[in-house]
Parts: sequence; structure tokens; C-alpha cells
Amino acid sequence: MSRRGRGGGRRSDDRPDQSSPSPTFQRGGGSGGGGELPFSSKEFKIELADNDTGPGGSSSTKSSRRKREFTVVIKFASKPDLHHLRQFLQSRQLDAPQETLQALDVALRGAPSELCSWPDNSFYDSNCFVDVSARAFYEPLNVIDFVFKHFNLRDDSRPLQDQVRVQLKKNLRGIKVACSHLQNTRTYKITGVSNEPLNNLMFTLDDQPKQISVATYFQQKYKIRLKYVTWPALQAGSATKPIYLPNGGQRYSKKLNERQVTNLLRATCQRPIDREGSIRQTVQQNNFSKQEIVQDFGINVANDMTSVQARVLTPPLLLYHGTGRDASEQPRFGQWNMINKKMINGGRVDNWTCVNFSRYNADIHNRFCPELVNMCLSRGMVFQTRPVIPCSAWPANQIENALRSVHEQCKKANKQLQLLIVILPDFTGTYGTIKRICETELGIVSQCCQPKQAVKLNKQYLENLSLKINHKVGGRNTVLSDALNRKIPFVSDVPTIIFGADVVASMDWPEVSKYRALVSAQQHREEIIQDLYKETTGDKKHGGMIREHLISFRRATGVKPARIIFYRDGVSEGQFSQVLLYEMDAIRKACSSLEEGYLPRVTFVVVQKRHHTRLFPADYNNRDSMDRSGNIQPGTVVDTQICHPTEFDFYLNSHAGIQGTSRPSHYHVLYDENKFTADALQVLTTISVTRMQDVPKQCPSVRAELFPPAYYAHLAAFRARYYIEGDYSESASSSSGGRAGPKTFRPLPMIKDNVKDVMFYV
Repeated sequence: MSRRGRGGGRRSDDRPDQSSPSPTFQRGGGSGGGGELPFSSKEFKIELADNDTGPGGSSSTKSSRRKREFTVVIKFASKPDLHHLRQFLQSRQLDAPQETLQALDVALRGAPSELCSWPDNSFYDSNCFVDVSARAFYEPLNVIDFVFKHFNLRDDSRPLQDQVRVQLKKNLRGIKVACSHLQNTRTYKITGVSNEPLNNLMFTLDDQPKQISVATYFQQKYKIRLKYVTWPALQAGSATKPIYLPNGGQRYSKKLNERQVTNLLRATCQRPIDREGSIRQTVQQNNFSKQEIVQDFGINVANDMTSVQARVLTPPLLLYHGTGRDASEQPRFGQWNMINKKMINGGRVDNWTCVNFSRYNADIHNRFCPELVNMCLSRGMVFQTRPVIPCSAWPANQIENALRSVHEQCKKANKQLQLLIVILPDFTGTYGTIKRICETELGIVSQCCQPKQAVKLNKQYLENLSLKINHKVGGRNTVLSDALNRKIPFVSDVPTIIFGADVVASMDWPEVSKYRALVSAQQHREEIIQDLYKETTGDKKHGGMIREHLISFRRATGVKPARIIFYRDGVSEGQFSQVLLYEMDAIRKACSSLEEGYLPRVTFVVVQKRHHTRLFPADYNNRDSMDRSGNIQPGTVVDTQICHPTEFDFYLNSHAGIQGTSRPSHYHVLYDENKFTADALQVLTTISVTRMQDVPKQCPSVRAELFPPAYYAHLAAFRARYYIEGDYSESASSSSGGRAGPKTFRPLPMIKDNVKDVMFYV
């Protein structure tokens, strides 16, 4: 069935005929039932009141709600057949019947959608929350209180600084607010923040030629004397209403700050045994099999989780420099440490200095830098103890001047600065500016440090920094024993390049431990990478990221890769075919542009982390089957039962759990000319993840979640966002109007050559 109508209210109405199967609705336009309705098409007229809540989250009275009439048309659209689903599950049909799966999904969502809040595709009642997802929500709060609370303002008589105004705009754009000055409570979606304060923001009324300020208008029209007239107005639709912040239940989709992340993790983090118990309790409470809608569809939901066969892959042996007390390490439960070890290839730093932007620790660089240098030396690096120019402290509002001053001083001394240590300001929001200036304008490799960590002089923190610095200056921390002995499956036998998209590639075959990053800009929500290969038709010039990586590989190793392994992150299942078709074609064209007939064998793998599959130990009393956090062991792989019945895919839990429940990565092999066996690809992925250089939480001695090229691609792409951060912070019109068109994007600034040849993004 299909449904059409206008308006934004949501309400569950009685079905047309009580003897008919229970219909269930899909947000966005579709509905379905377990049987036929007594009509093929029917139109209904219904009247609904806006489902608004007033300021502070209180419900509006029924009389104050605005009522609107809707036309709803229900008509027969299609009849999904469960036969195709059975054929697919029995490996008799290649393609999953998406229409049937969607219908079943709608049926199972029917009852929870009546009881739970429904933002986007998740339920947020307490009994559904635990096994679906966790998100941050806006607190129901007055806009003024929000500004004071989150921007640490004390003087309400002064105009907002431009920096605060821009941040306010970023935080509130797209959020609904409720206004209380009207007789009927109405909601608006914020589109921006005005450049002018309320007492200077002028507009013309329809019936008057003379302009009037917003502050004066509110006083004359509503007898409201605005208190914060030196602050800007919120923009929503065709009016500016600087009154109330979003209602409760507004989903917060922007990046959380450090404190918010900590609070969210504290509220949602569950050990595996607790999470499994919550999921079981949720299934029992919902009792899906007894729900009328589910019964109409003939669905039976088992109360027990599915038991699957899994195996744990043996972790590889890691090699370190022979001058350390321990020259090798066998990871246990996905963890190891650097005690008594030295880097296999320590980098060399002759020219370095430090800039300190911390206001409360203005002299910390005098103690921090010597300790960091000593740590780098003890781990095997060659590190000049004296800076090339004196370390210095600068005000946080002089970041660009400080960086350019350091660059100029080094040029005058005829020294190429290899490393700039940056102690960040005491507030957030400057990291991207520092990286953009250093990497795209000055050609400086930098290492940023948190002031609250620098002042502690913690040994573990210093060690983590030394490992990151070593890679940024061209060194390597460790290598796989199998790499040196040419025993890595499908890698050691012939020259092999491993790509991770968006896009990085290995540069040091056969060890595959160094990765070079290239980035490009494209339209928002465009899943296909546009710049893998480029050709100028007029003069037949070839370019693109794949081609440049292949040239860099040949320059670094002296040979062309005979095998390409392409790990692709960030692709939804619905885009598999389209991405494979376009990007494989780009890879082929990039190869042939180097040499006619050059066609290395390609394996194309998609890596997914955004899924809800969780793997739990079968027996929590068996400590040998778990890591210290109670999660399944690192290296656990599942490739049966819960995987595709005919295609090449598997789940791999490659990392040790730190807190909460680990989420395995899902690997889909979409194209394979190298004829990988399942075991060979799983082993390659596992051993590569083990020797990961930089992993989440800045803990280099814990195995990472994603395959290294894919993870490095994520880091590089995220870094590229910093290069254009703020480009659209002022792009929204300061006057209301029609719907905005698609955003344009500008090309990313070029990364300097001396920066992009090292792993600057770790």
C-alpha cells in the first residue's frame, strides 16, 4: 500500500475496517498489512492538531494547537512474496528480496512505533534503546539559558562575539524551536542567526514603507520588551523569533565535545553480559510473536539469540629493534606494550621546535619538551635535544601569526622544520585551524598535545606521542615477522598495493606498514569517490588519486604492483553495485593510463562498521573465551549462518574491548580476481590490523577495529574536513526565504609535498 498526505503531525488512526488485517506504517510514505484490505484504493479526510510541545517541553493545550486538514490516500501498491525470501535463505536465489525484507521490517516496527519516540530510523523508549542505538538529544531549554550554559557567557549586556555567534549558528541550524508570544504555540525550524543584533536588525512591514527594528516590532506588536537586544536574532522561515530553544526529543546530530562524549558513554556503555541481558529482556517484554500485526504477517520471533560457529585466528609475531631487551612480541588478547622494546626503524628529527598556546600553563613547554625528546630517544629515534629555534608561548588568538612566525624564523636560519610540537589552547576548536595552516600553507608536520595531559608528564602519554611522531617523520614502530619472511598470504609473493578509500595506499611492499594519503572534495552524501581517476579530454592528460598512488608505489619500491587489494569504507548495501561499477572502472583506467596492457589483478572489499550485529561469548564462565572486558576474543571471525548465503562476506572482531560491547567489522568481497580463500583474506586482515600504527583513543598497543588502510582513509578524510571547516558557517542567508539549493564545494587546498609523503594524519 502507499500513502500520501501533507503536513508534519504524526498520529495513529483507527484502521478503516476492524475486520481487516492491521495496517502498519513506514515513516516517509508506505504502509503494509498481513492481508488484503477490502478496497484497492480509498481517500480519507482527517483533521489533526499540531503535535507541538510548549516552551520547556510542556505540552500545549488542545485549544492552543493549530488544526490542519489532511488528505490520505491508501491504495494497493504491491504484494511481497515470502517465497523469494525462503529461496534466498536456501541459496537458491542470488539477490535478497528487498521489498519483502522491508515489509517484514515495517511489521516488526509497528508496535514499538506506537509506544516509542521515533526520530529517523530508531526507537528511543527505555526498553527499545538498549539494543538499537544511543544518541544525544537536545535538552528542553530556553534559548537564552542554552547560550549561557553552553558558551560560558556571563555578561548579557554585551554583544556576542563573532566566534560565539558562528558557533551558535552551527549548533542550532536545523533545530525546531517553540515560540510562546503567539496565542497558538507554533514551532519553527532554525535556518541561521542574523549578523546584526536585534536593536539594529531592520525589516519592512508589508503595509508600511518605513523600516522597523525587530526589537521595536516586538514591543509594538506583542507588548514584549526584549531583554537581549544586543544579541542576534534566530532565523526561521520568513520570520526572526529569538525566543525559545528546541523542544525535548530533538536529535543532536552534530559532533559532541569531549565532556558530552564522556557523559554519553557513561550513560550508554554496557558490558557484554549486561547488554545481552538487556536485549533478552527487551525481546521478552515486546513479545513480538503475540503482537497482532506480527501475527497477521505470519512471523514468529524466537526468544533466544542465534548460536553461531566462530574461530579465533592466531595473532602474528611482531618484531622490534634488536637493541631492545625484547626484540619480538606475541600479542595476547589483542594487547601488548612497548616495555623493553625499541622501534624497528626509528625516525630522525634534527630540526624541531614547540609553540605553546595554553594560557594556564604558559611555561609547561620548558618541562614537557625535554621529557618528550627523552622518550623518543629511549624508544630508538634519533632526536636532536635542542630545538632549531627557541620554544615559545603565544596567546590563543594569535595562532596563525605564531605558526607563520615559526616558519619564517626557520627560513631565515636556512633550516627545514621537520616537526612542530604544538601545545593546544585550553579550549577546543583550534585543532583544525592549526592542521590546515601547517599542512596546506606552510608545509609543516605537526604533533598537537593537550595541555591538561602535557602538564602531567605521564609516561604512557609521552610513549604514545613518540610512536605517532616516529611515523610522522618516516619511521616504523614494528613490522610483522611474516612480512620480513615473505609469508603474508596473497601479498608477499608478488608486488602488492593495498588501498583504503577515501583514499590511502601502502607504500612499502612487502612490509605494507607505511601509507600515503590523498584527499579530494565532492558533494555531500555522494558515496562514489569521484576523483579516483581523471582525464582531460582536450590534451589527454591523466590524473586522479589511484594513478598518483601507483606512481608513488613504483617510485618507492622500484616495481609496479601486480596485485591491488582495495578496501572501501563507508558504503551502504544499496550502493554496492553502483560503487563497484564506477570505482572498478576508475581503477582499470588509472592502471592502463600508466602503461598499455597493464592490468593488475584486483580484489574489491567493502568494510562496514555501522550495523547492529553484536557477538557475545557463549559461556561467560569460560574466561579463556573472552578478553578482560568480557567481550569475545580479538581475532574472532564468523563466516556462516549470519552471513550472506551465497556471497563472500564475514564478520571479524579484530580488537580488544576497552569498555562496553565490541562491534565486529563486516567485510564484503564484491570482486575478486586474486581468488582469495576465505581463510587467506581473514588472516591478511587480522595480521594487518594487529600492527596498526594509530588506533582510537591514542593507544598504539591495542589492535584496531578497522583494517588499517580503511581506518587511515577515515583519518585522512576526517583531516580534510578541517581544511574547509567553517567555509559554510556563514553561508546561510541572514534573511529568510525559499528553500536553499544544493551546497557547492570548493576543491581542497593542496597538501604540501613534504607533508603528504609521510603519515601526517595519524
